Amino acid sequence: MNIKKFIPAILAIVLITLSSFTSNTDLKENNSGKTIVDVAVSNENFSTLVAAVKAANLVEVLSSEGPFTVFAPVNDAFNKLPEGTVASLLKPENKDLLTAILTYHVAAGKFVAKDVIKAINDNNGKFVIKTVQGGILTASLKDGKVILTDVKGNISTIVITDVEASNGVIHAIDSVVMPE
Repeated sequence: MNIKKFIPAILAIVLITLSSFTSNTDLKENNSGKTIVDVAVSNENFSTLVAAVKAANLVEVLSSEGPFTVFAPVNDAFNKLPEGTVASLLKPENKDLLTAILTYHVAAGKFVAKDVIKAINDNNGKFVIKTVQGGILTASLKDGKVILTDVKGNISTIVITDVEASNGVIHAIDSVVMPE
């Protein structure tokens, strides 16, 4: 499966998904005691992400102590992919590719928005975040919003910040970021 041909579609899906969020109130409701996985499972906007996490056998990892920061694309992001892409990625034979994509959206440690903005400002406009997958994401500011740039140059905007979980924090993003 050539992932390069799906990158534009992945990015489009994430943008559409995040645009469907009218409010982050539901997502930020009382998550006391809930892990990142529990929070995602309890919000219908992350059902495709949850299915992917399950297919990649990452539930246990993302339910562990952490802390983790997850840059989470919403359902509409996945709906933007070419027809059949999500179904293909969820197949057992594509588990390694799916795992690489998903773990590229996760960083070890808890990076809340104010700390990310401070790190960007303290480092000449860029903050490099190492992902669990082993690659890097570069955070910067554009029009007052935090954006993530992946290793391929694709850009994603964080649209909902600081969704607390017992083992970390979730930031919803408007595009899927892709590893090398």
